[in-house]
Amino acid sequence: MRHLQAARGTPLSRRTPALLAAGVALVGLGVDQASKKAVLETLSPGQPVEIVGTLVRFNLIFNPGAAFSLGTSMTLALSIFAIVALMACVFIALRTVRTLSQGLAVGLMMAGISGNLHDRLFRAPGPLLGHVVDFIQLPHFAIFNVADMCITSAAFLIILLSLHNPSGEKKRAELG
Repeated sequence: MRHLQAARGTPLSRRTPALLAAGVALVGLGVDQASKKAVLETLSPGQPVEIVGTLVRFNLIFNPGAAFSLGTSMTLALSIFAIVALMACVFIALRTVRTLSQGLAVGLMMAGISGNLHDRLFRAPGPLLGHVVDFIQLPHFAIFNVADMCITSAAFLIILLSLHNPSGEKKRAELG
């Protein structure tokens, strides 16, 4: 069995990337839900609070849709999609991660999906129809949350990994 190598050459167990993914997912979900709890306890909708001058403000909204408030009438479909996506991460992606960077990407994706899915399952107006708590606002941009940052970071990392894929380069060299 081939072992993975860490940056310093230390052998990694085949399970290490998956364990990293699970840890990142749990920490990300915890940070997302803790930040939403704090915001819900301190802010009121429609009353933004400047955090870093006019660059960053907290502005509480309840979003029934997806990014940029798209699909606001599709909350149930978005909830079902999130459940399927999370299951795909757990039952497919976790089994295929081989590197720490892949584990980080999958963990961030699971953190983001589960953070927003938690809102859709347990917040008003009810199960699978709940609105996502969004509160971070940048100038001329959508209002988002920690879960959204995790999903965006995962997508960016997945793109980077796909652009530099050593295993794909090795396979091309063997075929060529």
